[in-house]
Parts: sequence; structure tokens; C-alpha cells
Amino acid sequence: MVLPHRIATLLYCFNHRGEVLLLKRARQPNQNLWSPCGGKVDIDAGESPYAGACREAMEEIELRIVPSDLHLTGLVSEEGYEGTAHWLMFLFEVKPRLETLPKPHPEGVFEFFAPETIGSLDLPSTDRERLWPLFWAHRGGFFAVQCRVDSKGKNHWTLEESLPVSGAPLTHLE
Repeated sequence: MVLPHRIATLLYCFNHRGEVLLLKRARQPNQNLWSPCGGKVDIDAGESPYAGACREAMEEIELRIVPSDLHLTGLVSEEGYEGTAHWLMFLFEVKPRLETLPKPHPEGVFEFFAPETIGSLDLPSTDRERLWPLFWAHRGGFFAVQCRVDSKGKNHWTLEESLPVSGAPLTHLE
């Protein structure tokens, strides 16, 4: 399917209590759903994913960071997301811990959540199905995954690389 390509970053930010910062999105995509902050990389200007993540951190949560403050935890390729575009997403854990809850932003409102409560939130389907489980399994390591949506709207996942910090690599997705 010929669709435009989009490159984006997702920022997994934590406070000193180990709670993760999520944004309840005020606009599409994923309006009214909880997701990490982040945004599109300005590829027309030659911006790198790391530079885009740093810019988004400043724009959305007023956090000034540099590329070395980021750990690339995951790379996600989504083929034909909602029939509008192919997405390549860079999932970064932000190393500096947040001291306060960021102010509301035109993109939405922020809240910290304990990791064990994430599954009870309204999340995008891909986040619920695979991205959160893969993030937790690879935190401090790295994974690459591809998602293809079939004509019936079902997601099909292929784990392309798995380098968890400890234990044996994942070899498949159920």
C-alpha cells in the first residue's frame, strides 16, 4: 500500500517514585487515550530522532535534555496505521527523572501512573497489545518490532530484534 511515511518519537519519562508520565491526548491520533509524550521528527529539516526527542521534551514537558539523556529502548514499524500512513517510531527512555508533573499542553494533560496500573487505562490498541509489554521486557535493553494491519483490522506482529538486559532474548510474539 502506497502511503506517506512518518517518523516519530515516544518519550518514556519517570519520576523518582518510578511512576511513568503519560499524556491523555486532546487530538488525533489516539485522541482521549493515554500514551507517552513525543511527536513527529522534522525529517524535512533533517532532524534526527534523537534531536526530535529532545525538541519534543522541551516543547511538551519543558524538559531540557541532550541526546545522551536518552536510551533507545525500541524501534517500531507500523505498516498502514489506520490506513493513513506508515510509521517508524523511536521509543526512548528519558534518563533524568522528573521532579514535577508538567503543565497541561495543547496536546493534552499529563499524569503519573504506577507501572502496575497502566493496563487498566484507556490505551491505543497497539500500546496495550505489544508496546508496553515489550518496553517493560526490554527496559535498559533494545527491541525492534513490526506491526502490519490486515484487511480486517487485526494487528500482526513480527519481533525483529530482542536484546533484553537480562535473561534469554524473546524469539516470537504470541
